[in-house]
This record gives sequence, structure tokens and C-alpha cells, in this order.
Amino acid sequence: MPVNIGLLGLGTVGGGTVNVLQRNADEITRRAGCEIVVTHASARNIQKQRICNTDTIQLSENPLEVVNNPDVAIIVELIGGDSLSKDLVLNAIANGKHIVTANKALIAKHGNEIFKAAQKQGVMVAFEAAVAGGIPIIKAIREGLAGNRIEWLAGIINGTGNFILTEMRDKGRDFSDVLAQAQRLGYAEADPTFDIEGIDAAHKLTILASIAFGIPLQFEKVFTEGITQITQEDVEFASELGYNIKHLGIARNTDKGVELRVHPTLIPKTQLLANVNGVMNAVLVQADAVGQTLYYGAGAGSEATASAVVADLLDVVRAMSADHKNRVPYLAFQSNALSDMPVLSASEMQTAYYLRMQVEDKVGVLSAISHILGHQEISIEALIQKEPKENETLVNLIIVTQKVLESNMLTALEEIEALSSIHGKVTYIRLEHL
Repeated sequence: MPVNIGLLGLGTVGGGTVNVLQRNADEITRRAGCEIVVTHASARNIQKQRICNTDTIQLSENPLEVVNNPDVAIIVELIGGDSLSKDLVLNAIANGKHIVTANKALIAKHGNEIFKAAQKQGVMVAFEAAVAGGIPIIKAIREGLAGNRIEWLAGIINGTGNFILTEMRDKGRDFSDVLAQAQRLGYAEADPTFDIEGIDAAHKLTILASIAFGIPLQFEKVFTEGITQITQEDVEFASELGYNIKHLGIARNTDKGVELRVHPTLIPKTQLLANVNGVMNAVLVQADAVGQTLYYGAGAGSEATASAVVADLLDVVRAMSADHKNRVPYLAFQSNALSDMPVLSASEMQTAYYLRMQVEDKVGVLSAISHILGHQEISIEALIQKEPKENETLVNLIIVTQKVLESNMLTALEEIEALSSIHGKVTYIRLEHL
């Protein structure tokens, strides 16, 4: 007997999912032991031309018709957002249907509630496609690294931001110029806020951290900083110092608690993550037994994301007949064994820093800055002072520090900016040696 699928959303990923299921039907059947067929789907406009063949699919503009259809065994939610999608998913779970979703906001913000409801009903919720598109990073951490203690992970998990920073570095372009191109190419939405302000990456980091460390989903506690303030000047200075700037999501398990942070980061050019370019994604995981492993690939796109959706469908179909108590837990750890370890505030986190400031070209300036940094127990790793331009008295001073508590750095910056020889705000970007 075939397993009937109800698809909510027939856009880029929905259409790609239909195409992959139809094109690879024989392979998928051999792997699953039965056919997996999209029989019903909803879309806002069922008259719209699609990238897939919908001749054998019953279409509706009302997603509840799909959710409530007794012939549908698995609901694939691909409409995005976290309001309507939440209601539809909880409704489907109440109807005893399994869920596959690519919706990172839904899982990051409402996953705890959804998993609790699913566990009560004995149904599965699969969400591989919610993080890093076609890269099987959730399965890798949850199952492939199950024998390890995950120490930290760092990822380029938003392709739009990575494309912008790559173009700024390689072609010397300004942020606004590259963003406009990203919108024309379809990499960025008309409203790019979620991508360039780090919200999209924070959703994904929330999910990765929960699976890695066995903690509840806590999106509201992720420190989030976007890339809008990165200038071409800083990209060039970072390169001169031997670093590339990447927008990273970092989760670290420390003795005091968990660090959850998304922000621009300088990383040495010699490291693999520094050379992940364009719209590609990558996640680096440090585990106690295996050491470092890197997962790289397409983080978005029609069939790349569909690859993860279909893999989840296969997993769900294979496990449908199993006792739900013996299935792989949603967040890798048993639900009654999640840890209550605290998530650290930004001020409690430790990292190195890149600092750039406009200073007067005169004796004593560097000494005053060094005194302030030393008082806050901040050690200088490297320093560059540029020559003043003709007829100008201000120069760029660039300092790279060793690792320091963020609260100490913020105190030092406040004192440095108060010096009469410092003009304007100090630019600071965090720095990691991964």
C-alpha cells in the first residue's frame, strides 16, 4: 500500500519535493519498502503555474482540507511563518498525522510545544530541511555523533549573508550594492531583515544547539547580530591580518552554561569555514571522540531542500510501524532527560576581538589605549596603524585582542571612546580560532 502525503505549500521547495518524489520513485520505493505519493496539496492560488506536475494531485486553496483528509498519513508543511503553520501542524498532530517540515521558525519558536503534542499522540515530527537545506546536519548530530559529547559547533547557516560577505571580499563591493544584487538573484527577499540581521541563522542555531546539547529550544536567548554594519574597509583590514569575515552561528558548551550567538566573525583564512563562499552553507562540529567534522553543501534551493524533505519522509515511513517509544527522539535526547543548563548572556561569553578606531596621529595615544585594555585584562595579539592620508590628522588603528570576557571588552570600549584622541565609535567584530 502506498503512503499518501499531503503537501502544504507548492512553492519552490514544495515543487522540488514533488519532482524528486516523482523522478526517483523507484529508488525511493526500494528504500522505503512502499510507494510514497503526494496525493493532496494546498496552495494560495491553485491556478498558478508550477515547477512540478500536479496532474495526479488533488489541489485545494484551503490547507485545512488537506490536514483533515483521512486518506493522508503524513503532512509536509512548507508554507513558512510560525502562526498559521503552527495551527495547521498542531491540528494535523491531533488528527494522528506525522509531520515533516522545512520551517525553522516554527521549530525554533514552537518546537517544544509541538514535540510535546506529537509525543502524546505517538506521531513523528521530522525537520531535517529546517537547517542548512540539503546538508543532513541534524541526522549527523542526532544519530551519527550520538556516541559523542558535542563540545561546540559553528556554522555558516544563511546563504544570503554568506553571498554578501563573499562578494564584498572578492570584488571590493559595498554591502548595499551586493544586497541589491542578492535580491535581484532571488537570494534575498524584498524585505531581507531575517537574513541580514541574523534572525534566520538564530532560528537554525536554536535547533542545532538543542540537538547537540540536549537542551530545550530557546530561540529568545540567542544573542543575534547582523551584518549591516560590516564595511568594505573592515573586510580589507581583516584580510590584511589573515582573516575572512563570516556570519557565524556558534553554540558552545561551557562549564558555566551554553553560549548561543549569531554574529559577524573573523576567522583565519587557513581554516575550512573561512573558504565556504557564495550561497553555500557549512557546519563545523567539535566532538570529544571523533574530533572535528565538517558538513558542507547547498543550504537552500528547490531540490537541495527537497532532498532533506524526502529523506525525512523515508525515515517517517520506515518508522511508522515501530513503537513510538523506541523511535529516535526529536531532539536527540530522551524528552525526560533534557538538561536545564543555563544559556549565558552576551556579557558572560568569551571571544577574541578585532577593533578599529579613528585616532589622532600623535604621541601617547597608543599608550592610553593599551593602559585601558590592560586594566580590563585584555591582551593585544596584533596591531596595525595606518599612515595618515594627505592633509588628514586622523589614522585608522586596528587591534586584534586575545580571548576576553565580553563585559570586560564593552567596559574598555566605553573608556576608549571617552578619550579625546579617539574620534567616533570603535568598530568591534568578534574573532574565533575554530
